[in-house]
Amino acid sequence: MDLLRSLPLGLYLEQPITWLHRLDPRVKLAWLLSFLLTPLLASPLWRIALVVLLIGITLTALIPLRVWRQQMGWLLFLCCLILGLTWVLPDGLNTPHQPRLPADEFALLRQPRTLPPPLPRPPWYDPFGWSLPNVDNPLAQGQKPPNLPQPTDYRYVVYSVGLLKITQRSLDLGIRVSTLIFTLVYSTNLYLLTTAPEEMTAALENWMHPLRRFKVPVTEIILTLTLSLRFIPLVLEEIQNLIRSVSTRAINWKKLGMRRSIEVWLMVSERLLENLLLRAEQIASAMQVRGFTTPNQHQVQWHRFRFRIIDWVALLVLGLLWCARLYWGAEQ
Repeated sequence: MDLLRSLPLGLYLEQPITWLHRLDPRVKLAWLLSFLLTPLLASPLWRIALVVLLIGITLTALIPLRVWRQQMGWLLFLCCLILGLTWVLPDGLNTPHQPRLPADEFALLRQPRTLPPPLPRPPWYDPFGWSLPNVDNPLAQGQKPPNLPQPTDYRYVVYSVGLLKITQRSLDLGIRVSTLIFTLVYSTNLYLLTTAPEEMTAALENWMHPLRRFKVPVTEIILTLTLSLRFIPLVLEEIQNLIRSVSTRAINWKKLGMRRSIEVWLMVSERLLENLLLRAEQIASAMQVRGFTTPNQHQVQWHRFRFRIIDWVALLVLGLLWCARLYWGAEQ
């Protein structure tokens, strides 16, 4: 399996360049934070609207089908599975409660089988006879109360067949959990898919610029993050090469046995670690050859920011999104 062509989660898509690629990375970071924050204390309808919005952004960006079908397909399957299991599993509200009391205290709480006769009422208690049983009242004559119409059509149990019971709480919980997982995972993946590591680190450094007043090493933190992001494709490439090298040797795993198989994979893991350390040493040597010492002496230019019309439109739509969240999306 080609890990680089399959585009796993978090890998940058260089081609084709969509309108999401052209957005300013600071605007995209603001949208990502909005997708991560607006589901908090939001209604289920708002969370469903966020899922529909993410799918609509993916379709309008004209991202290749092979990319988002593989990534969104498994995520939608996982969320639908969680949704279905949450619907059919018990919601936990009708769990019987058993008191945990000592035997002596529990015996004191027992009521006698026969109650003592009621005390006679004094004559001054009801001089006009108003407390006599009403003949017109069916409840006083021991009859069943009439079936009155309910004021609303609300039902806690939505669907019930045998042991299968779907309640209002299970519906609400299933929608909340499944939509929250999809929104958090796919919004982050869509941001990483359409934002280069240099743009991402430049946006983070721009947002963290006020921390310089508190003597926080912002440039060092961003440089470490950039090197870490650049190291992810190298790790995937090394894993892919090692898997291919093992598959070309046509090892008979059944004949090899469990113990020998574990030894082979331990050797592969050791080789992977050696290759990654070698790649890290090569990156450090390349930085030393170019004369890089510290970020204070070498000004690191990550990315030049330039606001366009599409960025202002994206900020306007983001403001409308927050207004809609505060007005309609609040939890009831």
